[in-house]
Amino acid sequence: MIKNILSGISGYAGAFSLISKLKLWQYFIIPIVISILTATFIGFTAYGLSDNIGVFLAEIWIWDWGKETVTIITSFIGAIFVLVIGLILYKHIILALSAPFMSTVSEKIEIHINGSLKHNHRKTTFKEQLWRGIRINIRNLGKEILITIPILLLKFIPIVNIFSTILLVLVQAYYAGFGNMDYTLERHLNYKESINFIAKNKGVSIGNGIVFMLCLLIPALGIIIVLPLSVTAASVKTVALLNQEDERSVL
Repeated sequence: MIKNILSGISGYAGAFSLISKLKLWQYFIIPIVISILTATFIGFTAYGLSDNIGVFLAEIWIWDWGKETVTIITSFIGAIFVLVIGLILYKHIILALSAPFMSTVSEKIEIHINGSLKHNHRKTTFKEQLWRGIRINIRNLGKEILITIPILLLKFIPIVNIFSTILLVLVQAYYAGFGNMDYTLERHLNYKESINFIAKNKGVSIGNGIVFMLCLLIPALGIIIVLPLSVTAASVKTVALLNQEDERSVL
């Protein structure tokens, strides 16, 4: 698993130069606008909700003594909860709405690596690519929230909350990498086949997603560069994995 995670991370090496070499920046303009607008909306919403959630949780403490301390703690927990859910929503919104544009990027990267598209690639329209992106990300959004909520509850337990943070990052990373890899997979595999493929290569997905999440820690610039870098890296690695599968099937 660790080897595959490192492999997913290594896909980012040379991503900037590959984007420039293939003149891909033009395809990222609309996704970057989507990313900025989505991040801005979710950011303001999260800021407004965090205090409300904190006050709501503080109502559970019915005693007067320690009320102020409890309110501070619950406000902090509320902020974390809103931030995590906000990140999940941001991630899946931009991955879904950017699908048609990112499919074109991954296609050009595949042609650059292989010289052409494989004969078994699936031809899809803009509408089909958008629907596939929405379908995949709604599915992933539901699963990720179901997994994330219990992990967030573990933050109330001392010491355990340290490990829950690591687990939370891995879950977020996995689904970010999932969306990035599917831009390439949609040309080769159907919906269920893609899910199985990424489950089999979850380490690569996590590795790609880890850098995706790290990019978002960069103020302002992060939401601009996150898609160009992560999609390019995922495309390079996914094409390599597909090529390996083809080679194995021939043997």
